[in-house]
Amino acid sequence: MSDILSSPRPSRFGSLPGIRLAGLGSYVPANVVTNTDLSRLGCDPEWIESRTGIQQRRHASADMATSDLASRAATVAIDRSGIDRDQIDLIVLGTFTPDMSIPSTACIVQENLGLNAPAMDVTAACAGFMFALVTGAQFVASGSSRMALVIGADTNSRVVDPNDIKTWPLFGDGAGAVLIELGGSDRGLLSFSLGSDGRGANLLACPMSGSRNPATPEGIANKEHFMKMDGRAVFKWAIRLAENNIREVVARAGLSIDAIDLFVLHQANARIIESVATSLGIPATKIAMNLDRYGNTSSGSIPLAMDEAWQAGRIGSGSTIVVCGFGGGLAWGSAVWKL
Repeated sequence: MSDILSSPRPSRFGSLPGIRLAGLGSYVPANVVTNTDLSRLGCDPEWIESRTGIQQRRHASADMATSDLASRAATVAIDRSGIDRDQIDLIVLGTFTPDMSIPSTACIVQENLGLNAPAMDVTAACAGFMFALVTGAQFVASGSSRMALVIGADTNSRVVDPNDIKTWPLFGDGAGAVLIELGGSDRGLLSFSLGSDGRGANLLACPMSGSRNPATPEGIANKEHFMKMDGRAVFKWAIRLAENNIREVVARAGLSIDAIDLFVLHQANARIIESVATSLGIPATKIAMNLDRYGNTSSGSIPLAMDEAWQAGRIGSGSTIVVCGFGGGLAWGSAVWKL
């Protein structure tokens, strides 16, 4: 861990101007799980809130999967935009909790929505939406897609041990979706960064979930199929990563921190967001924060927070925002986005 902090891997930077936000939507399950509901774990509800900022989260019902969350968020975005579904010719879904390993969850979403478009999953844990966004935007910028549907969705309640007092309270289920197309040259991703550091792969992982360690009765009995996280190490890394990455993408966009209308960071922990805001001199009025109600929704957190900010009138067409995702991999992505 000391190597990751002292000699971090470099980010790759770029820009994708001319991308217009054509639609925005989100969805969370109806089932609300409060901190008090978690008292069975021996958690003090006030302790959870003081350590994380989380008061409640949403959990999907037994008959729901990630494709359902994604499809509902996408439907909201499509309906609000008023576009014809035939215009959508690409689906990119960021998730690390797919319905199953085969087929891609994006293909299931495509069928749910009745779309005629290539569909693919992008896996980058809590940075999944950022990787999906840059991927979709590149297809649009190159002319390979006229209208891309980019979704971030995760059903975390299926991959976290419900008896893990340190991890279970942190996560919730949710999804957000955006529609992007070519627009004015003054819009789009004025600058973006993507990065990965596999030295931290073991800091946040599901050990029994793939070809390295296929599921066995013994492994399941030992709960090896659930997420394992070194929360303290990830916390330290996330603060330093987000602060440095945001500072650099804003500078590369030729802007100042003061010129940004809203900062939408991955909703992992209020203390991470508040620490980054303090270091960069960002006022609370320019920070999106909804993890108190939804917890950490992983790939869903950025588009979900964006949608809420849009609906509340905090951002709109022409706003300049910073989006920043970070998580397992380790992986991260940030962008200055002119909407």
